[in-house]
Formats: sequence, C-alpha cells, structure tokens
Amino acid sequence: MPARQGVWGTVLESLRGGDRDFTAMDLRRAIILLSIPMVLEMAMESLFALVDVFFVGRIGVDAVATVGLTEGVMTLIYSIAWGLGAGITAVVARRIGEKDRDGADISAVQGILIALVAGLCIAVPGILFAPRILALMGASPRVLASGASFTRIMLGSNVVILLLFSINAIFRGAGNAALAMRSLWLANIINIVLDPLLIFGWGPVPAMGVTGAAVATTIGRSCGVLYQCYHLFDGRGRVMIARRHLQVAWPILKNIVRVSAGASAQFLIASASWVFLVRIVASFGSDAVAGYTFAVRVVIFAMLPAWGIANAASTLVGQNLGAAEPERAAASAWLCGHWNAAYMGTMAVIFLIGAPWVMQVFTTNADVALIGVHALRIVCLGYCFYAYGMVLAQAFNGAGDSLTPVWLNIVCFWMVEIPSAWWLAHALNGPEGVFIAIAFSESLLALLCAIFFQRGKWKLAQV
Repeated sequence: MPARQGVWGTVLESLRGGDRDFTAMDLRRAIILLSIPMVLEMAMESLFALVDVFFVGRIGVDAVATVGLTEGVMTLIYSIAWGLGAGITAVVARRIGEKDRDGADISAVQGILIALVAGLCIAVPGILFAPRILALMGASPRVLASGASFTRIMLGSNVVILLLFSINAIFRGAGNAALAMRSLWLANIINIVLDPLLIFGWGPVPAMGVTGAAVATTIGRSCGVLYQCYHLFDGRGRVMIARRHLQVAWPILKNIVRVSAGASAQFLIASASWVFLVRIVASFGSDAVAGYTFAVRVVIFAMLPAWGIANAASTLVGQNLGAAEPERAAASAWLCGHWNAAYMGTMAVIFLIGAPWVMQVFTTNADVALIGVHALRIVCLGYCFYAYGMVLAQAFNGAGDSLTPVWLNIVCFWMVEIPSAWWLAHALNGPEGVFIAIAFSESLLALLCAIFFQRGKWKLAQV
C-alpha cells in the first residue's frame, strides 16, 4: 500500500507541475514527472484531428477527404511548429540546467518572436491560394467545391498553431510540462464543444459543415494560447517574462533559429514525404483517401503520447548537459526509449487484433473501413522500432545536434520511403504498398538513430 501511495503521489505531483530541479533528483522519478503531463499533452494535441474527423465523418466521404488532403499540407506547418518547439526547448532547457533564469526568459521571448514572424509569412499565401493548394493535392471537383473554406481557415490560422507549440515548448524546456498539458486540455474542451455545434448547427447557430470544424479548432487553439500567455506573464513560473525581457536579442535569436532550422528540416523532410504518400494514395480514389485518413488519425493518436515521452527525453538531455552531466543525459534518453517501446508494443498488439472495431467507430463504409484496417495493421508492425527512433531523435534535438537527424531523415524518407511506396503501390495495385513502405522506412530510421546516438558526438553540441 505505501508503494502504491507513493506512485499515486508522484502521478499527482506530475499533474500539479511546479519548479523542480530535474538534474538532481532520481532519474526514473524525473522521467515520470515529465512524461505523464507530456504524454497527456500530446494526447490532447492528437484529439484535435481525431475529434474533427469523427464529426466530419458524419457528413460524407468528400468531407473526410477534404480534412485528409488539407492535413497532408498542414503537416508542413506542424513540421515547422515541431521544429521550432524543439529548438526553443533545447535552448531554454540548457539555460535552466545552467541555472541562468534570465537567459531562459530572454530565450523564450525570442522563440515567440520567431513564431509570430514565421506564422504571418505562411498565413498570407495559405489564405490566398487555398483552393489551388487543395487541387494540387489531388482533390476532386466536389471536394474543391465543399472544402476550400476549410483549407483556407486551417492554413490561415497557422500563427495560432505556431504560438501554441512554441509556448508549450518553453514550458517543457523549463520543466513545467503540466502547464503545457493544461493549455491543450482547455483548447480541446472548447473544440469538442464547438465541433458538433458549428458543423451541424443548433438553434440560431447555422450549420457550417466541414468549415465548422476548422472554425472550432481555431477558436479552441486561440483560447489555449491566451491561457499560455497569462501564465508566461503572471510572474509565478520558472520562466517569468517581464518587461525587461521584451527585446530582440539577436545572438540568442540566431541560436534558436540555428537549432530550430535543423529540427524543422527533420519534420519538413518527414512531412513532405507524407504529402507524397497521400498523393499516391489519392490515385486509388476517395475511398482510399478516406480509409487512409481515418487510419492516420488513429496512428497519430497512438503515437503522439509516445512523442510525449520523447519530449521528456529532450528536456532531460538539455537540462543535464547544461548541468555538465552528459552520462546522465544519455541514460535518460535510453530509459525513455525502453519505456516508449513497452507502450508502443502494447499499441501494436491492440491494433493487430482490434483494427476492424477501431474502424467501425469512424465509418460504416465497408470499402473505406477495409483500407483503414490494412493501414493500421501494416503500419503498427514497426511500432517498437518507432518508439526508440522518436526518443533518440528528440534526444539529439535536446542536445542541440539537430543536423544528424536531418541526414538520417533524408535517407530514410526521401531515398527509401517515397520510391518504395510508389513502386509497391503500383506493384500491388493498391494503397497497401504505401503502408508497407511507411513501416519499413520508420524502422530503418530508428536503427540508424541508435547507431549514431551511441557514437556520442551529440554530447559536444553547443546551444
């Protein structure tokens, strides 16, 4: 009983958050305190797409195809957001590990400035050229007619997305993962309430169809950003932005850009490959795109909590390197990898057995469901490999060595995944070839990450 109380006490402590020194406490306890809120944070992020596609699936296949094709483009924006977040986490965590609080505060401001500028640069062309972008993704005339507004709103709201990711990266780098988690809880609760209201209408609220999903998501995320800003400026957190920190510190800004550029490149390379993959799937028709879209949402829902554990590794690696503890940094990454593999292995078993029941939640179309089942069962075969790959890639980023994963991503995704997906899809005359290529290339990436991580050059990176 005391042991159980100790476990639950740790869980509750992780959810409360607070100011802790993760470089001095027991490593397992540090991972638990960081991982639980980060896992819940990533689960909340995945809920945006999952909830949207759940309600949109009640409209029809064309609406689901709109969401799927738009998300194929949005992955590029998420890549920039993830990369920028990785750079901000690395720099803030290193300053926290060095006990340089002012340096962490100023670094946080620079990260927010980068998010604002990058967001505006992407939003304008996204709003202007949304229909053309959707057409390039292979949308049918019916999808273009009904989905252009959804795409325009989603692409135009990327400023909010970048801010949400960047400010949460500040909280994670500082070690207050619970605050990042709560901001996404708030955003998701609002999205869940607004989605059916705006999609189907109610009383004086008109039915907006698939466009309502985009409006609900944007409002939810915007409320999350307001919540984040309140806590950044309230003066009670480990990162406390005051008026003196509101400046452009070019050396720090350039440092964040340098680290973030490599991290963003990693995700852009991976996400660009997903754009090509969805384009290949689109050649087999709307049913294939819909089944693929449902499956990808479920895969993301399973993997984003695993990214929470990977983000814990990033924070611990950065803070321990700042505290001059490189061996502890390495040990934290491997331990996160072991725990992640246990989780992802469990999810693989669930999907292998329960894929048909999972697809029944999203669609009653037998052809769409069959494609989704095949996707889930094939992709999950590499889950245990993915677990280590995502943790070690984030460990590289947390150390400030964001270039090593860039080259590994180029090899695995552009030189292996895309060509093999195209060849296998045509050889098998179906989208199953794409699913096989995904499982193989992700597993290869994990193996290469492990080899390069063991060499240890990342311990010498400077941020």
